[in-house]
Amino acid sequence: MFQISELEDVIRVPPAKFGSKLDEVAREILKGKYESTINPDLGYIILITNIIVEPTGKIIPGDGATFHKVNFDVMTFFPKVQEIVEGEIVEITDFGAFVRIGPTDALLHLSQITDDYLTSDVKQGVILASQSKRTLKVGSKVRVRITAVSLPRGAALGKIGVTCRQPFLGAFEWIEEDIEKARRGQLGKKTSPAPSPIAPEEKHERAPKPTKTEKKPKK
Repeated sequence: MFQISELEDVIRVPPAKFGSKLDEVAREILKGKYESTINPDLGYIILITNIIVEPTGKIIPGDGATFHKVNFDVMTFFPKVQEIVEGEIVEITDFGAFVRIGPTDALLHLSQITDDYLTSDVKQGVILASQSKRTLKVGSKVRVRITAVSLPRGAALGKIGVTCRQPFLGAFEWIEEDIEKARRGQLGKKTSPAPSPIAPEEKHERAPKPTKTEKKPKK
C-alpha cells in the first residue's frame, strides 16, 4: 500500500554549494540518497517532499562542509499479502503476465488467472481463455490480490506474486460482467443454511398418585 512517512536525517553541504539555496541543496541531496531505493522497513521509496532544513549547521574539524539536520516526508509503496491492488499488464510471457503495481512489477502466473484452460500468445501479447473467451493483453487494467512478497535484499532479487482467481478480480471488463451476473442472480445463488432442528417440547406427565389402602378394623 502507499503511505507517507516522516523521516529525519543529517545532510552534508559541501563548500561548493554554500552560495546556493539551502532548501534546493537539501532536496538534491535527499533525492539522490532516497528516491528510487528500497528500504526493508518502508518498502519502495518513491518521492521526497515537505523538506525542512535547520538553517544553522555544524562544522566538524578537518571538514570544510556544514552539517544540517533535516526533516522530510517520503511517499512509499509497501506491498502487503492479501492486499487488493490495481495495475496494468505490461508483459505477456509463456508462464503468465507481469502486472505493474505502483513502482514495481508483480507476476500473475497462468495458474492464478482463472480455472479455464488458457493459451498464451507472446507475439500477440495476449492470454486467451478457451471456454469463456476472456482475454488479458498488454495494456489491460486489472484488479488483483497479492499472494507473496519478497523485497530485494542486496544481490537477491525480490518477487511479488498476485492472483485474480477469486470473484470480482481480474480485468476490469471481467469484473463488470461478474457484477452484472450477480445482479441477475446468475453468478451463483447462495443457499441459506438449513435451520437447526428444534427439539420437540417435552411433555411432563404427572406421576400417578399412590392408591390409598383401607385398614381393616381389629377384632
